[in-house]
Amino acid sequence: MTLTARQEEIKAEFIRVRGAWSETWDGVLRLDPEFLMAYLNFSAVPWRKNHLDDKVKEFVYIAIDANATHMYLPGVRQHIRAALKLGATPPEIMEVLELSATLGIHAMNIGVPILVEVLAEKGLRNGPAPLDDHQERLKAEFTRTRGYWHAFWDEMLELDPEMFEAYTEFSSVPWRSGTLEPKVKEFVYIAFDTAATHLYTKGLKLHIENAIGYGATPQEILEVMEIAAVLGIHGVTAAAPILLEEMSAAGVSAPAIER
Repeated sequence: MTLTARQEEIKAEFIRVRGAWSETWDGVLRLDPEFLMAYLNFSAVPWRKNHLDDKVKEFVYIAIDANATHMYLPGVRQHIRAALKLGATPPEIMEVLELSATLGIHAMNIGVPILVEVLAEKGLRNGPAPLDDHQERLKAEFTRTRGYWHAFWDEMLELDPEMFEAYTEFSSVPWRSGTLEPKVKEFVYIAFDTAATHLYTKGLKLHIENAIGYGATPQEILEVMEIAAVLGIHGVTAAAPILLEEMSAAGVSAPAIER
């Protein structure tokens, strides 16, 4: 398409600030360039502050885009490409994906306490049972490998040690063999826990605490949240091309919106 002078100006500014251009932005630029400019100013906050390394920022974007609650594949590709250009290795990126894959366990973190609450209300549970030797070993192994223990694991370990053991093995892979520093691993957890598509507040608080324990600053953690805060734009970038296709099919022209 032929861009207006203003569209060219906004595209150039986008590339200057964000370092690259993706075709996912073409439809938004064509339909409403001023909205794209407002998004650029919004999304650029963590890129102006720069408390996190650029490579770590890309890891955060990947963690937000490449998980079951969002799965925005154009963003995954864009930020993997950017991370590689910034020097990230394939094992580092794979580690981000592996860390993001733990999100599903929150079904147990939320569901098991509710099950326990209902059982107690119906007189089917009198209180936590003591852990046996096997469960104590599982707890010690999780604490050793993952570097923490939290009370929201207690009831799952008590009621479903087989699931807890399998999850410990699954979630510990990047902690045993990965190359990212622990602080960055915690940033990945914070990113998807704080994202609007998930909002897992118990995990968010825990991983903020863990990140601070590994030396993260409040400014770094805020920057992770700032990156997650722009997630809603994907509704626009995914739908704008569909709008353009349907406009074309209906014979409707697509001038830029004037403001």
